[in-house]
Amino acid sequence: MPSSSPSRAARTEVVSTFPSEGRRSPHTTRSWEFLGFEEGLDSSEWLPSGANAGENVIVGMLDSGIWPESKSFGDEGLGPVPARWKGTCQGGDSFSPSSCNRKVIGARYYLKAYEARYGRLNATNGYRSPRDHDGHGTHTASTVAGRTVPGVAALGGFAAGTASGGAPRARLAIYKVCWPIPGPNPNIENTCFDADMLAAMDDAVGDGVDVMSVSIGSSGQPVRLADDGIAVGALHAARRGVVVVCSGGNSGPAPATVSNLAPWFLTVGASSIDRSFDSPIRLGNGKLVMGQTVTPYQLQGNRAYPMVYAAHAVVPGTPANVSDQCLPNSLAAEKVRGKIVVCLRGAGLRVAKGLEVKRAGGAAVVLGNPPMYGSEVPVDAHVLPGTAVSMANVNTILKYINSTAKPTAYLDSSTTVLDVKPSPVMAQFSSRGPNVLEPSILKPDVTAPGLNILAAWSEASSPTKLDGDNRVVKYNIMSGTSMSCPHVSAAAVLLKSAHPDWSPAAIRSAIMTTATTHNAEGSPIMNADGTVAGPMDYGSGHIRPKHALGPGLVYDASYQDYLLFACASGGAQLDHSFRCPKKPPRPYELNYPSLAVHGLNGSITVHRTVTNVGQHEAHYRVAVVEPKGVSVKVSPKRLSFSSKGEKKAFVIKIVARGRRSARVNRKYLAGSYTWSDGIHAVRSPIVVLVA
Repeated sequence: MPSSSPSRAARTEVVSTFPSEGRRSPHTTRSWEFLGFEEGLDSSEWLPSGANAGENVIVGMLDSGIWPESKSFGDEGLGPVPARWKGTCQGGDSFSPSSCNRKVIGARYYLKAYEARYGRLNATNGYRSPRDHDGHGTHTASTVAGRTVPGVAALGGFAAGTASGGAPRARLAIYKVCWPIPGPNPNIENTCFDADMLAAMDDAVGDGVDVMSVSIGSSGQPVRLADDGIAVGALHAARRGVVVVCSGGNSGPAPATVSNLAPWFLTVGASSIDRSFDSPIRLGNGKLVMGQTVTPYQLQGNRAYPMVYAAHAVVPGTPANVSDQCLPNSLAAEKVRGKIVVCLRGAGLRVAKGLEVKRAGGAAVVLGNPPMYGSEVPVDAHVLPGTAVSMANVNTILKYINSTAKPTAYLDSSTTVLDVKPSPVMAQFSSRGPNVLEPSILKPDVTAPGLNILAAWSEASSPTKLDGDNRVVKYNIMSGTSMSCPHVSAAAVLLKSAHPDWSPAAIRSAIMTTATTHNAEGSPIMNADGTVAGPMDYGSGHIRPKHALGPGLVYDASYQDYLLFACASGGAQLDHSFRCPKKPPRPYELNYPSLAVHGLNGSITVHRTVTNVGQHEAHYRVAVVEPKGVSVKVSPKRLSFSSKGEKKAFVIKIVARGRRSARVNRKYLAGSYTWSDGIHAVRSPIVVLVA
């Protein structure tokens, strides 16, 4: 546990001391089938885990708890709990030890730091137990390891089909560390304190988890590694062989927003799958505009309704810069009653905008994207008829409204559509690189499905979490890197099951070097604003779990390697039993599966080592895609392995070409190098910022 006491800080067993602040929050089914399509598999092969893979792997979930009665957490057909499990099932409010089973094998909750800040938990807003009052923890747990459950759907029957986690036979250990923030609507957002998370991570390691899934991240400016509770806890988990996977955050598309920046865990961005929920909007001028929604309500009668732009219907005194955003108590009832109201995303919650339209007597809401979100449309179960539209489509609607004195429209019913192209597309909300703490480590590491993901839900939480929304659902659609993180956690489970002797670094390497930078149609992955995505958006690319099972080569790293990296990166002393050398290796010398060079002036030489995890005898040749204006030479160009487990070292020389004045300045340039033996392609992105 962290402490501010100088005497404790001086003791060798204390890693670091820092304030335990509530600056963390949760980063808030077709996805696994889509991952199979991305790997060229047919629909019969989509489940990545196979029949029994992962059954003895234990996943620790740091989140808001679990709703254990969900069918996603049944234990039918599972064998005994692994004998090495040392954890417990902690009882409490509406949760008893009997709430655990052979699927949810353990559960704990952590409140000390939260209650030190806010006082005793208000039982109206949260269970004083591992039970999930929020829904977020249930959603992420079922995405990792939910059982295969046929016949499920979101509210209104959307996304109907069979729900499954990526590793449906893996065991779950629940560590509830996130709690409601006291205030007007405590159900909307949770907070997670470093001290509570560190205690949970320490217990999880001692309990015997194999993989830790953490859909939690910092808000605001990232702190240095020695003050980062998740980073400190994850380092010691990695030392004990635990793979830690973290969400990258939802602060995109602005650059330098990605969180969870340490190199000893996997940091995950979010992208779309090939499913949409099409909701046609028929305008009064005859044009048809396509929206997306999972709202179960319909307008009455097949007739046109009057339509109004929110900025034209606000109460006096509403600030001009938010007059179009349908913020609470901003709409004038006499101007919106019985009408379809067009609101723009921006400040405030999407679902709260629909609630404001309903309060003012509006008939329906159309939620439009501002330019920064482009074509990305997260869907919601609004509290009244409603849909959401892209930036281009909302502009079409507004142009129509401004062209006539009496604009009208009608919202047709929504349908679930599969095989949407192109897919995946990078989500605009997904936080982007570069890594502000250490630009020599590329973050995020990979991307995975995180837009409009269906998974299990807490029956104590409505689909919108809004006060006044009393609807109860068993499954819900959510978006965020919180949803993409457990997809990668499940991939790590599959690798841990297939290769129990692999280190966390080897598993991370396998996932990263087999990722793809192309969509399911073979074209480059795009951002939702229509630009071509790159390493700052998706890291090494979109995960391919089946490919990761046999990567050919891996980039391994040890606990000492991480300590040396921390020494070089800001001089962080993360283990007082290990003295930092006067001249530690440069941060980019960490044996990482990607390569980032910040401030290249002249040339640098980087060393890497790969381990053969494929056939006993293998011969690899390197292919390089040079960043613009940069020379990249790999030596040697060929690597030959005579046995499995053999290691080979190579060097990469990177040179800035041409005169300094003629170079591309202050812009990250992307390339790659790939080792291939004709079967495996072990790809590493290169990102260079020329000085």
